[in-house]
Amino acid sequence: MIIATAGHIDHGKTSLVKALTGVDADRLPEEQRRGLTIDLGFAYEPVEDDLVLGFVDVPGHEKFVRNMLAGVGAIDFALLIVAADDGPMPQTLEHLAILNLLGVSVGAVALTKIDRVDEARQAEAMAEIEQILEGTSLAGAPVLPVSGITGEGVPDLKAHLIEAARTVQSRSSAGNFRLAIDRVFTITGSGLVVTGTVYAGQAKVGDRLMLTPQGIEVRVRAIHAQNRDAQTGFAGERCALNIAGADLTKEAVSRGDWIVGEIAHAPTDRFDARVRVLSSEGRPLRHWTPVHLHLGAVDVGARVATLEDREIPVGESGLAQIVLDRPIGALQGDRFILRDQSARRTLGGGTVIDPFSPARGRARPERLLVVRGAEQSSDAAALETILSHSPGGVDLNRFAAGRNLTSGEAETVWRDAEMVKLGRPQKPIGMSSDHWVAIGELLVSSLRDWHAKWPDRPGPEEGRLRRLMGRRTSDETFNAAIVGLLRDRKIVRDGAQLALPSHRPAFSAEDSALWLEVEEMLDSAGTRPPRLLEIADEVEMDARPLGQFLQRAVRIGLLARVADNRYFLPSTLHVLGKMAEDLAKGAEDAQFTAGEYNKLSGLGRNLTIQLLEYFDRAGLTRRAENRRRIVKSAHEVFAA
Repeated sequence: MIIATAGHIDHGKTSLVKALTGVDADRLPEEQRRGLTIDLGFAYEPVEDDLVLGFVDVPGHEKFVRNMLAGVGAIDFALLIVAADDGPMPQTLEHLAILNLLGVSVGAVALTKIDRVDEARQAEAMAEIEQILEGTSLAGAPVLPVSGITGEGVPDLKAHLIEAARTVQSRSSAGNFRLAIDRVFTITGSGLVVTGTVYAGQAKVGDRLMLTPQGIEVRVRAIHAQNRDAQTGFAGERCALNIAGADLTKEAVSRGDWIVGEIAHAPTDRFDARVRVLSSEGRPLRHWTPVHLHLGAVDVGARVATLEDREIPVGESGLAQIVLDRPIGALQGDRFILRDQSARRTLGGGTVIDPFSPARGRARPERLLVVRGAEQSSDAAALETILSHSPGGVDLNRFAAGRNLTSGEAETVWRDAEMVKLGRPQKPIGMSSDHWVAIGELLVSSLRDWHAKWPDRPGPEEGRLRRLMGRRTSDETFNAAIVGLLRDRKIVRDGAQLALPSHRPAFSAEDSALWLEVEEMLDSAGTRPPRLLEIADEVEMDARPLGQFLQRAVRIGLLARVADNRYFLPSTLHVLGKMAEDLAKGAEDAQFTAGEYNKLSGLGRNLTIQLLEYFDRAGLTRRAENRRRIVKSAHEVFAA
C-alpha cells in the first residue's frame, strides 16, 4: 500500500514517518540541515511477507506544493497530518483540497504533537479536523492522536495502517504499463534508474517500453518494487526501474515523463476534461485562463478553454479543453490539479476525458456530445455513445490508446460493441450500423443526382463522387463504403467511373435530334465515314462543339473514335471487322498485312492504318511485325 503524507509545514510529517519506519525521509543534505522537507522523500516498512507499507513524504511548505503534487497522483491511502497545537492551517486546507480533487477517499488523520497540548486542546483540534473533512472525499476518516517525540499513539496508528493495507483493494493489472517518473539518477555499475508510481498495467524484467513524450525505446534491466528486488512491477506499487536504450541518456529523462507500454505512448498537447473549481475560490474560472497543470509528476503551463460557457462557476464543474505549452503523457481517467499562473494557490482540478481533442471545433454541439459520451467509465458504453455521434466513424486505435486498452482488451470491446468494423487491420475504423447505412444511401443518392444532371455520361470518378457527397469522410471509410456497395451490386464500376446498375447514358432532347442527323450521315457513308470537319459542314456547326457532342456519343456507346477526326458506327466496325476475319481465314498462316486489308476494303492507306491500330486496341487483332492475326471474332468485339 502506498501512503502519502500531507499537511502544513512543521506539523511533523517527516518525524512521524521516521517513528513508523525508522527511516529519515529527508534524503537531501539541505533538507537535513534546514529541517525542512523540500522534495519527495520515501520510506518502506515491511510488515508481512507480501505486505509493505510504502510512504511518500511530501513537502508542506507552500513553495513546494509542486513537489507535493508529484507524489500524490496515484496513492492508495492519504495520511493527513495536523499538529494539535496549531490545528488546521492554510497548507492543511490546500493539501486536503488537492486530495479531494484527486479523488483520494481512503485515509486517516494523524493528530501530531499531542505531547505539547492538554486534553482540552486535543479535543478542540479533533473537532476542527472533523469540520474541515466534512464534504470532502475523506469525510469520516478516523483521527488518531500521536506524538513523534514520545511515541504515544504511534503503535495504534501503525496497526491501523497495517489493517488498511490488508483491506485496501489491490489495483487491477489491466491496461498498458504506465509509470510516472518522479526521480532520475544513475548508479555505478547499473546505469540509469527512474522511480515512480505505477498507474496501470505491469512490466517485467526484459520488457521493451517507451519513454514518453520523447518516444525513446527503453529496455527494463532490473526492477525494485516497494523497495525489494522483483521480476515484475504492478499497478499500485512504487517501483525503481533500471533502464537502458540506444538513444537514452540521463539528460533525456526528467520528472514528469512516463515509462509506458508501446500502445500507451500517445503524447498530447491538448485534451478534453471535466474541471471542478474549488469552493474557496473568489471568482469563476474564465475562458482561456492561464494555469499550471499538475498530472502525474509533471508541472506544465496551460490554458483552460471552457467548452459549455465562458466560465466555470465557483464550486461547480464544467467541460473544458486544456491546451498545454508542450506535449505530455495523459490518458482518459487521469486526475490533474490546476494552480494559478504564479503557482501560489490551487484553483481546482479535474479528470481527463479525451486526450486527442481537436484544435478546431472543440465547442461544437456535436463535439460536446462525443466528449460527454467519452466521459463514461465503461469502455463499451463510451464507444457505443461516441459511435452514435460520429457519422464519419471512430479511429479504434486512438480510442484504445486514449483509454489505455491493451490489444486483447480492445478486441473484447470491439466484439461486444454494436458496430461495423472496417478499414485495414492495422488501422481499423468503427462505425455504427445506422451511420454505415446512411453513408451508403448518401453515395447512392449522390450518384442518382449525378445521373439526373448528366444523363449522357456513364458516371463520376471516385474523387468527384466523394466531393458530391458534401460530407467529410476518411479515406478508409469512403473506400470501404464503395467496396461494400459494389459487392452488394448497389453500384457498378465502368472503368474509372461509378454508376447505378440501372443507369444507361442517354442524350438530352436537343442532342437526340442532332444524333439522328449525324447517324443518318454516317450510315449512308458506308464503310468510309466522313471526317469531323465534313460532318461539321453538313450539320452547320463549329468543329469544337460538334467534337464534344461526338465524344458524348462515344461515352454512351453509339460511336467509336478510331482517330482524332474519324468516328465509326459500331455496325460499320462490325462489317469492317468481318472483312479482317475473312481475309485471315483465306491466308495460309491465318495472318494478313495492312496492304492486303487496304486492297480489300478500299479505305486508303492512312485510314487503313488507323483502323487496324484501333482493331489492335479493341482486341480484334494482334500485330506481329508487319502481319496481324485475329484474336477474337468481330461479333464478340463489336456486335454488342
